[in-house]
Amino acid sequence: MLKHLHGNGIEIAYRIDGDRSPYRPWLVFSHSLACDHTMWNPQIDAFKRACNVLCYDTRGHGGTSAPAGDYTLDLLVDDLRALLDALHIDHCHFVGLSLGGMIGQVAALRMPMRIASLTLADTSSRTPPEMKPVWAERVASVKGAAAVGAVAAATLERWFTPGYRIAHADVIKHIEGLIRATPVNGYVGCAHAIAGLNLTHRLQDIRCPVLVIVGAEDPGTPPAMAETIVQAVEHARYQKIANAAHLSNIEQPEAFNAALRDFLTALD
Repeated sequence: MLKHLHGNGIEIAYRIDGDRSPYRPWLVFSHSLACDHTMWNPQIDAFKRACNVLCYDTRGHGGTSAPAGDYTLDLLVDDLRALLDALHIDHCHFVGLSLGGMIGQVAALRMPMRIASLTLADTSSRTPPEMKPVWAERVASVKGAAAVGAVAAATLERWFTPGYRIAHADVIKHIEGLIRATPVNGYVGCAHAIAGLNLTHRLQDIRCPVLVIVGAEDPGTPPAMAETIVQAVEHARYQKIANAAHLSNIEQPEAFNAALRDFLTALD
């Protein structure tokens, strides 16, 4: 069940699965741009029996407030800190995909004692200069009459392989609904944070164990970007998932969950 709390000046929507036992590890999931916590349903079902699972809606998405203005990754990490503080979660294993992975990188750098491990899926540590006009074009598009629906079709093409889109129309319909429901303020604010991403030179300072996952057919944050992170973080583990594009956790949940489970088990 989705709950809300006030933190860092906004209302933050979150969901907890598991029995909240103090003897269980906390597993925190952070979603991509233009999604919400429900994109992690395949992982909630897989891990809630062994972990306390926390999924939340990023600022500007789902049930969380969507104030106007340009967001930064530091601001989004401040939201995360406020959520963890309110729920009395001192340490957690953090899993972030795309924008969520960018939040995770900053969180590991700013809150090293609270991030026990970091899983970075289909994400990047830097937005290349040539991508900034692309983000500016997307922002301009969603400010029109169609709102975030203006980028829905192109986004789905990047997020899923053609075969998956054909075979799983129900999943695609759900994700399309999330895209279209994203507030313009949230999309624009988070797009600004993504466009300013520049963390590669700082990744050597991340000390917790890191797993990097990427869909082999991800065109938005391709394997080369994942490999840059792996090369920059000492002892990072790397898992490329076949037959998956950007939302690899949805397109190949069994492979994604196996990689995450193996990683977490090795930390015990």
